[in-house]
Amino acid sequence: MKLLIKQRVFSWTDTYDVYDEYDEPKYFVKAEMFRLTHQIHIYDRNRNEIGMIKQRFFTLMPTFDIEINGQPFGSIEKKFTFFKPKYNLDYNGWRCEGDFMSWNYSVYEACSMVAQISKKLFRWGDTYVIDYADPRNEILVLMLAIAIDAANCTQNNN
Repeated sequence: MKLLIKQRVFSWTDTYDVYDEYDEPKYFVKAEMFRLTHQIHIYDRNRNEIGMIKQRFFTLMPTFDIEINGQPFGSIEKKFTFFKPKYNLDYNGWRCEGDFMSWNYSVYEACSMVAQISKKLFRWGDTYVIDYADPRNEILVLMLAIAIDAANCTQNNN
């Protein structure tokens, strides 16, 4: 199964449209404006909020808490590394590793791959593809992909 995340280029805040593998709109992602830290909301196609990603204030490395349906679900913290991006995940028992350029990520549960997150190059705005096998992980993987993007953008802007 696949999700395609496309950034809206002409928007005041980070805004993304998320499409399923048939190119049908499935989710909508919007960051809040005028905040000291990132706060990102994820909505279904009917504009019902399904989750939120909130950046912690006063942390050395970018750290985000993830809520799903109003309940705390986990967190992600970007580790300090020189070459391959790595993250401390307290999120569904998963771990995540990225490639050298921070464009591709693999998400694992124990030794099994849960998802592959890939950035598409030479696109108008950021575009990501999420490949995952288990449909029960769709929202979890989407939330993680958005949090990883926020962690990378936050660190690059500091």
